[in-house]
Amino acid sequence: MASRLSLLCMVMLMIFSSLPCKAQLSSNFYDNTCPSALSTIKGAISTAVSREQRMAASLIRLHFHDCFVQGCDGSILLDDTPTMTGEKTARNNANSVRGFDVIDNIKSQLESRCPGIVSCADIVAVAARDASVAASGPSWSVNLGRRDSTTASRSLADSNLPAFTDSLDRLTSLFGSKGLSQRDMVALSGAHTIGQAQCVTFRGRIYNNASDIDAGFAATRRSQCPAASGSGDSNLAPLDLVTPNIFDNNYFRNLIQKKGLLQSDQVLFSGGATDSIVNQYSRDSSVFSSDFASAMVKMGNISPLTGSQGQIRRVCNVVN
Repeated sequence: MASRLSLLCMVMLMIFSSLPCKAQLSSNFYDNTCPSALSTIKGAISTAVSREQRMAASLIRLHFHDCFVQGCDGSILLDDTPTMTGEKTARNNANSVRGFDVIDNIKSQLESRCPGIVSCADIVAVAARDASVAASGPSWSVNLGRRDSTTASRSLADSNLPAFTDSLDRLTSLFGSKGLSQRDMVALSGAHTIGQAQCVTFRGRIYNNASDIDAGFAATRRSQCPAASGSGDSNLAPLDLVTPNIFDNNYFRNLIQKKGLLQSDQVLFSGGATDSIVNQYSRDSSVFSSDFASAMVKMGNISPLTGSQGQIRRVCNVVN
């Protein structure tokens, strides 16, 4: 009997050893290998947001734009090379996505303390959480253990990232393809309660005299955004006029009042399936905060590289 059990164990071991190994993310991944990792990131984010409040929104957006292209693999950080056109120049990233210098600073600090251990992808994920907290937003436990991609793709960024003119159906489909529900989509869109947008992204909305925008709101925004195309394209306006640097639920109240700055924001409250979620979040900030945290965890788990996949980049903008 003992010999049969031993044989069975050997067979099972052979079967499992032949299967591809994929490590799981865990919140304590660096506890032994780089115990100062999380405190280092937190300190750097606190300093960065103190210097520039807009940076909180930028770092949350950086994580989002990374995860939606190839998964949460740090691919958005890679510079173009003679053989690869990366994601930084994609139409929804060029002259828009920012915070790279903050990530580079953190990476430099961590390389001096525990070289070759903490991935750039994990730094981006933790930075987004700490940026939320720095803006008085929710916190969550970040799963860690991602590795960095050795490739990036402008074409995937162009096709996978939502645009400011997207319809509700398009947004629902895009988020659904990443395993995120409509509720996740509305919660994550609530990150627009902080940050700013460029004139070129909302010019059409404030000048089209449509029925889904408050007339007084549109008039106020026109002062920051000339009607002529190409004039003042990069002028910035806060996404929320009331509390532009505080992570709260005012974004959803704005939508109900037809004061969503971007068309892709206002479609969340336009007589469709997401109206009820917007109403709920506008009434109960605690539900929004809880759902936002949960959605960020789900988003952070999109197709990570783990185990022996990818690499741990020494510098975030170039492959080793």
